[in-house]
Amino acid sequence: MDVAELNRILKGKLLRRMPKIGDCPLGFGGAGIYRRDESDVAENCFYRPLVTVTVQGAKWSTVGGEKFRLRENEFLAAAVDMPAQNYVVGASREKPFLSISLDLDRNVISGLLSEYPELAPSGGECKGAGTAKIDGGLLGAFLRLYELSENPREAKFMAPILIREIHLRLLMGPLGGQIRAINTPDTSGHRISKAISWLRANYKEPVEIGGLSKLAGMSPASFHRHFKKVTEMSPLQYRKRLRLYEARRLMLAENETAAGAAYAVGYESPAQFSRDYRSVFGNPPKRSLRP
Repeated sequence: MDVAELNRILKGKLLRRMPKIGDCPLGFGGAGIYRRDESDVAENCFYRPLVTVTVQGAKWSTVGGEKFRLRENEFLAAAVDMPAQNYVVGASREKPFLSISLDLDRNVISGLLSEYPELAPSGGECKGAGTAKIDGGLLGAFLRLYELSENPREAKFMAPILIREIHLRLLMGPLGGQIRAINTPDTSGHRISKAISWLRANYKEPVEIGGLSKLAGMSPASFHRHFKKVTEMSPLQYRKRLRLYEARRLMLAENETAAGAAYAVGYESPAQFSRDYRSVFGNPPKRSLRP
């Protein structure tokens, strides 16, 4: 089947599964489907490494410091943890935005790179995220992955096989070079991914570029340059986003006060926190507090 026919089938299945707005986990591999009926509403999150396919509609996604427009039958792959802000455009109840996503498993990627040495990175730019048009092979694999969610007995055995296939198709596809570079030891991208993992686990701590660059095995100047290539942000900007996104989560999900959230994520000044929060989210933190 061609892309148009595969899209038609998958779209119909998603509409039947999700008659209303929401997010629906599929039960394996971090896979899920997503529906939105309204446009121009900012949604902020922190992407894990993932691939997300637009099945219907369009959206703007700012991932790290780079802005992408995703249309129907296009996909975005993020190879490292990145702050993201999404704006759906042109959606309505009659024609909602629909997407399907899958977490990228570093262990699966490492195994495939070991099994197929010919997939080794061939140089070029190393970026943490990118977009491309989907082909029939990858879209067909996502359709089959979705269909497994309707058959839990088969999913137990078949989901790992399909997830591996999707990873392999991604590594062989137009964004494969980026994913391979981030996940191949001793490349600059892999070194930066180690620093990102440390930042995610230690975002409350003071950041010294010298310490991070040593962790990555780079000079401070080289580390800063490569970090910005991968994320389109400086290490300090990335750490700031980590803190702000976690503070926002604390206020929304755990009913934390603005000052309490600021201190919890490592800010020493609630006033500075408020300024940073407004610069990223467009409103002061009190607007995020639950009534």
